[in-house]
Amino acid sequence: MRLNIELKSKKTLHIPFNYNYILSSIIYSKIADLDLAKELHTSKSFKFFTFSQINIQQRKRVEDGFISKNGTMSFQIASPNEYLIKSLVNGYLEDIQVNFKGQELYVEKIELLPTPQFETIMKFKTLSPIIVRTKKEIDGKLKPWDLDPSDPKFFSNIEKNLVKKYNQFYDKEIDLDNVNISSGMKLVRRKRISIEKGNIKTFNRAFMMDIAIEGDKNLIKFGYDCGLGEKNSLGFGMII
Repeated sequence: MRLNIELKSKKTLHIPFNYNYILSSIIYSKIADLDLAKELHTSKSFKFFTFSQINIQQRKRVEDGFISKNGTMSFQIASPNEYLIKSLVNGYLEDIQVNFKGQELYVEKIELLPTPQFETIMKFKTLSPIIVRTKKEIDGKLKPWDLDPSDPKFFSNIEKNLVKKYNQFYDKEIDLDNVNISSGMKLVRRKRISIEKGNIKTFNRAFMMDIAIEGDKNLIKFGYDCGLGEKNSLGFGMII
């Protein structure tokens, strides 16, 4: 399931370049079921939701981000967990005020988006960049390393991650033969995104791109709802 949420400020709205953690925190705060919100927020495993980049129709680039000239911004949230989506709808409707880094916003519109017809071969593009990681030895220590689409492991790791998430969510045991993920490499654009959580800042190398998925329809739909790659709940890997 997928929602489009439009928020509006009564005055000019400032949006920093790196807003993923801000938006993620807002999403958690709007889950009406507080037990579910706590469970997701504290879980060390998959959260099973993703969200898009912020869409700003009338924007102006400034030194530290963007200005929404009409005070409006929108974004999409998707999840295979229908209860989570319904709880988010209730949360936004019960309290239409949103605090975006000290700026007061209000829910202008919230809508459930139609689900496409899924086939065994589908082409998508990203609404938020895909991040894929591995371990690499640096200075004698294994450290996380962000892969890029020129590395064959980039796509094989996406496939493994998708199957692992699907099996965990549905308690099934399908294997990697059920999916093949690739790209025509026509729309690839690297994005360097920092995530600031308290005093800790991490830098992530992710990619906006075109994606082709071949395989089981249910698995493709799950990827559409849950997101591809890693860190989906921090706004990575949403496709359309």
